[in-house]
Amino acid sequence: MAVWALGINHHTAPLDLRGRFAFALDQIEPTLQGLRASLTSAGKAHNAVETAILSTCNRTEIYCAADAPAMDHTMHWLANSGGVAPELLRQHSYVLQDGLVARHAFRVASGLDSMVLGEAQILGQMKNAVRAAETAGALGTTLNQLFQRSFAVAKEVRSSTEIGAHSISMAAAAVRLAGQLFEDLTKIRVLFVGAGEMIELVSTHFAARNPKQITIANRTMERGEKLASQFGANTMRLADLPEHLHEYDAIISCTASTLPIIGLGAVESALKKRKRRPIFMVDLAVPRDIEAEVKHLNDVYLYTVDDLATVVRTGQAQRQAAVQQAEVIIDTGVQNFMQWMDQRNPVGGAVSLIQQVNAQADEWRALEIARAKKLIAKGEDIDTVLEALSRGITQKMLHGTMAALHKGDADERAQTADTVSRLFLRSSRNNSNKL
Repeated sequence: MAVWALGINHHTAPLDLRGRFAFALDQIEPTLQGLRASLTSAGKAHNAVETAILSTCNRTEIYCAADAPAMDHTMHWLANSGGVAPELLRQHSYVLQDGLVARHAFRVASGLDSMVLGEAQILGQMKNAVRAAETAGALGTTLNQLFQRSFAVAKEVRSSTEIGAHSISMAAAAVRLAGQLFEDLTKIRVLFVGAGEMIELVSTHFAARNPKQITIANRTMERGEKLASQFGANTMRLADLPEHLHEYDAIISCTASTLPIIGLGAVESALKKRKRRPIFMVDLAVPRDIEAEVKHLNDVYLYTVDDLATVVRTGQAQRQAAVQQAEVIIDTGVQNFMQWMDQRNPVGGAVSLIQQVNAQADEWRALEIARAKKLIAKGEDIDTVLEALSRGITQKMLHGTMAALHKGDADERAQTADTVSRLFLRSSRNNSNKL
């Protein structure tokens, strides 16, 4: 099997380009089915293609396994799904194969490739991606092994190193930035748009600072009310957002909308009603929830996920020793995964060799049994037949070995003799050692 991965992340692509390739969790299953159908119909794989997609605010990555790699086809497919030219995507993406895929997946799961070094949220996002692939029927033995080993490596990294120490999460960074604008967070009104995992994290951090009011605006009121109940917060329908925007000093948004839900006009109107009192805004969504032009308005302090990068990297120097320890663990994980892959390699791996040896032995055995049956049918003595059967099988099994012992120069014969000794004379040596 060949394993390959194609991805874009916060290191390689700007926010707006990443937004074109963001997949909501409920989009993953049909997207995976489309990718698999595309690879199969294009004749890129003879057997079923394994696929998985990891899509977060910082990255979109496609993982594939098939009997032959198809990186170019995957590149064109992803470019088409995002409505961009393959050449543009190629400039901002990375393509990995086999061991490099394993290393990357292990680093991602361990938080070494995140904007927040050592952050733990990515591990849960990877597990969600695996569950989505399983539900879609797109996860086979190879990718399942890759991801399960990723989770095991991540667990060892977190338990054996201090990779998560001193880290500042995106949620904590948002609160810190708000504190730089407002002297007293207990006097501000905070609006959260969305009710997903990221909003839950950020709202928890803000709630700890006891703001004057917290409101949750969400398309589904039931989900919004469930989150609001944790903090004694108010709720609002998403449709009512424009007419109430001016009431809030801080607005943090993170939804799965494919289009901005807070436009330039709505924010301009809110500023007029606030008599130019500043608004702190954080857009954690990919694609954007807040129109990019809002950033240029006076009295608006808008931060995106990329804008928070400088803040969340604080304390990174203290974690470099832990990174080196983590890389050692990852190296071992990669070696183990590649050994497992080699054993399953249908071309030259151990599994194939074992199958070929067994097939050859079965053929020899069948020939000798057929010969023995003929001798028995002719009335030959049973002991004589058994003696001929055992001698025939033994000669067939040892013929190649004996021939190899007489071929080549002295060094080759010595190497062959050592191999034969290890394979065929182990019991003899063990018995002699006991004596």
